[in-house]
Amino acid sequence: MDSTENTKSSKFENLLGETDPQQDAEVIEKLITARVNLLFKAPFFGNMAVRLKLTNADRWCSTAATDGRRFYYNSKFIDQLKSGEIEFLFGHEVLHACYDHMSRRDDRHPELFNIACDYAVNRDLVDHGVGELITSVPVLYDRQYGDMISEEIYDKLFDDIEQQMDSGCDGDGDGGAGGKGKIGKGNLDDLLDKMIDEHIAPSDDPESDKGDGNGPTQLTPEEREQIKNEIKDAMISSSAACEAGDTPLGVARLIKTLTNPKMDWRELLQQTLHSTIKADYSWMRPNRRNAYYDAIIPGMEPGTQIDIVVAIDTSGSISESMLRDFLSEISGIMETFTEFKIHLFTFDTQVYNPQFFTSENLKDITEYDIQGCGGTDFDCVFTHLAEEQVIPERLIFFTDGYPCGSWGDENLCETLFVIHGSTSIVAPFGLTAYYEES
Repeated sequence: MDSTENTKSSKFENLLGETDPQQDAEVIEKLITARVNLLFKAPFFGNMAVRLKLTNADRWCSTAATDGRRFYYNSKFIDQLKSGEIEFLFGHEVLHACYDHMSRRDDRHPELFNIACDYAVNRDLVDHGVGELITSVPVLYDRQYGDMISEEIYDKLFDDIEQQMDSGCDGDGDGGAGGKGKIGKGNLDDLLDKMIDEHIAPSDDPESDKGDGNGPTQLTPEEREQIKNEIKDAMISSSAACEAGDTPLGVARLIKTLTNPKMDWRELLQQTLHSTIKADYSWMRPNRRNAYYDAIIPGMEPGTQIDIVVAIDTSGSISESMLRDFLSEISGIMETFTEFKIHLFTFDTQVYNPQFFTSENLKDITEYDIQGCGGTDFDCVFTHLAEEQVIPERLIFFTDGYPCGSWGDENLCETLFVIHGSTSIVAPFGLTAYYEES
């Protein structure tokens, strides 16, 4: 998030100015009280909040912000909030830092991505009962976005804008942040005005910080990286101090990524498939595929067959070369098995082109016809398997990791998610690997 792009939002710029010492002292007391309350009521957020240094920013920050080390605040803005709302505000800034929203923005429209992040963060806070949803000033909160992450919310907002513009809508209908999710030309500004803070990244302009309180502390790239590491360590220790269920699901997934070493996706894919036959080797039937080795390699017990399902998500940024790379890797691994069956299909909101591959036609797998280009619905995969009465030994997804609903049935079988386009998404069950091209 770029704290300098909306620093003087028209709704709050009249709050900027010199500090009233008496008001600031009262505000500091309110902030300290709110953090103490969080320690008792929402320990994860409380532990994350108390490590932030309270820093007055009346001259340049109209609401509140954080760089991961400091909690910047406008005393006049904080003075408008109730105690529970201040707790919510701390939680808001903590989650922006935890989710590293600035680094995840990529080339997306900055203000629209800020909005998407606000929707995601505020929903998580309400779901966890952190403080009290702010009503003293407008905030972005809408249950229509369900369990979407920020990138998914951004895509929906962007699509809604395009649809409204294509239809010639002037934005005077039922749109807006609290309406039906349709954003026309006329009310995009309304959404931008409803942002309550400037979030987590200080300015990249060296001239913006003159050390006189007129801007956030300027950070070097090394300092930014150090702060990220500090936040990660704080997340892990804060979560460890909490009871089960007190850590937000999104944060728990990030911690799982941080505390489990990242394994090459090819290695994890190979381990996943070979683990299906670890007890099925036999010296009675040597594997002739390996006859060129100067050793006798065991074959599989007669009648044993590896039965897997490979489901390829065609809704995301998957390219032809990525798909061929992925299928070639599966083909190479399967060559080490004597008997196997691969159920292969693509999917978006439905399943396309289901095919079966065995040793007889494995060479054709890299020529598989890719179909589908809609949304991502993992549930349709499980519905298809139920209809076909297929219970595989392993289920392997190749996906961008942005389902429009649930991740599916974790009890069906052991599942591996190979995710492309992100290294921060962690599936809520099974194993997660991250696709990287050779």
